[in-house]
Amino acid sequence: MIAIDNTIVSEHLLEKKFVCDLNACKGECCVAGESGAPLEEEEIAILKDIWEEVKPYLPKDGVKAIEKQGVFVIDSDGDYTTTLVKGKHCAFTVFDKGTAKCGIEQAYYDKKITWKKPISCHLYPVRITKYKDYDAVNYHKWDICKPACECGAKLDVPVYKFLKEPLIRKFGKDWYKQLELADKLRK
Repeated sequence: MIAIDNTIVSEHLLEKKFVCDLNACKGECCVAGESGAPLEEEEIAILKDIWEEVKPYLPKDGVKAIEKQGVFVIDSDGDYTTTLVKGKHCAFTVFDKGTAKCGIEQAYYDKKITWKKPISCHLYPVRITKYKDYDAVNYHKWDICKPACECGAKLDVPVYKFLKEPLIRKFGKDWYKQLELADKLRK
């Protein structure tokens, strides 16, 4: 484990290899699972603010689910998550030739909004667990990401390098530089 500021970081972020391979996995992380994407409390207001701009990107079933349940729900663990369509895929999911993609992210790329997507989605396969005195930053292994692990191994890209942008978004440039230094010092 690596201590940086108020985080404890798993060395798996340095050791494991990972590069998303949408051609292989078809965006299964937007579809699989028992809950929607985890949300931070401040992201709820953002989702409410951008709803009208994102709505045109979503399929009818996603719009219907969000209009009925809201842009977020509280799951069985008591956590804020994105709404699901009929208990299945994230309501913000757009299907493009059989591949699940994020409607929020598409609106961002089209410059309709300035927020890319929930940080939990941007950071995946990293998951953050908040404790009283620190945040645990861990690599989450999921079978559906096997193609990403294979792609990352082939390209020799560690998880933290693949996730540079979202890690900086979440923790800042100085934090990321400390993580890079920890990687150099362990070699």
